[in-house]
Amino acid sequence: MRTQIKRTCVCDELVKQLQDQIISGKYKVGDKLPSETELMQHFEVGRSSVREAIRILSNSGLIRVRQGLGTFVQMENGTQLPWYQRLQSATSADLNEVRQLLELKIAEKAALNRTQKDIDKLTKLLKKRLEAAQNNLPEACIEADIEFHLAIADAAKNTILSDLYKNIAAQIKKSFKEAYTDTSVFISKHTLHASLLQCIIDKNPKKAWYYVAKITDQQA
Repeated sequence: MRTQIKRTCVCDELVKQLQDQIISGKYKVGDKLPSETELMQHFEVGRSSVREAIRILSNSGLIRVRQGLGTFVQMENGTQLPWYQRLQSATSADLNEVRQLLELKIAEKAALNRTQKDIDKLTKLLKKRLEAAQNNLPEACIEADIEFHLAIADAAKNTILSDLYKNIAAQIKKSFKEAYTDTSVFISKHTLHASLLQCIIDKNPKKAWYYVAKITDQQA
């Protein structure tokens, strides 16, 4: 029997479904999960959603991908709460503290390692963020804001930092959607974000650190 996933938050829902199956014991430690194609057919989702869900669960330590062999469960059932599930239940204060710690280091590394391609992408995303804010489009503004910070994480050229940030990005987005019904706060923070981008362009890690501290200390 196929299990149809809701089209909203497809990846999050797929992660939850697979996580629940593992924790419940349907798949035990050492068991091999179904292939990508089988998961696509069973849950009626696309390949990109399956791959992202596997990446998230792999980063959480719940499963392990073995190249050429498949994906295997590696965590003992009930020994600890999986990382992704802990993020889902985190308070806004805890989430913002983790976000700040990650973004401080990410900005520092991005200022040192960014390429012209990174600068072009960040410039475009910051413009997109501002336009959405000026037109009072909260959802579009939040999406652009998250994309901007994800692009900074990619510019840091540290895949572990980038993956860690991607894991919390969905929860940051969720908390923003709950907190902001208009874009006034995003407009007020535009100058700080523009200054952060300039520091990354100028390869100034200390100032990049400073502006991230200003941005995250005041939430959005």
